[in-house]
Amino acid sequence: MNRVVAYLIRFAVILIGYGVASLAASAFLNIMFLASLGYTPEQAPPAATASLYFSVPFVALFVAYFAFMPAAIAILVSEILGRRDWLFYALAGAAVAAVFLGFVHQTNDANFEVTNTSVMLAVIGCGMVGGIFYWLSAGRSAGSWRQIGRPILPGPSGS
Repeated sequence: MNRVVAYLIRFAVILIGYGVASLAASAFLNIMFLASLGYTPEQAPPAATASLYFSVPFVALFVAYFAFMPAAIAILVSEILGRRDWLFYALAGAAVAAVFLGFVHQTNDANFEVTNTSVMLAVIGCGMVGGIFYWLSAGRSAGSWRQIGRPILPGPSGS
């Protein structure tokens, strides 16, 4: 019973981490959009900053939806391998964003084509930010479920 509870807690931590990563990627995307329009934090009108309170969680829903399958694979790999370094998660986030861009490129919808290099790099940057925030919230304890139920071995004696 103890293992089942620990696995459920780890699963909840993974879901919370994915939510945090989606919100962070969405916030980065919104800030990049405002910066592309020429706004700086000092110049942004109050309406623009107030709209971020709505648009960041709203865009995070789309980020979470479109990145779910590639991110689930990356999370599964990180949990199995027990990767706990931030660089792995940043590169995994970039890979998830690149897979998303590949899916967008495969669609035949001309209205939803991403051909601008700066937009592609912004999306990959969003993936990297999301990966780093996933590491901050859930990735630092990746693979911890493997330690459950193992006996603690005594350290070297005589030290």
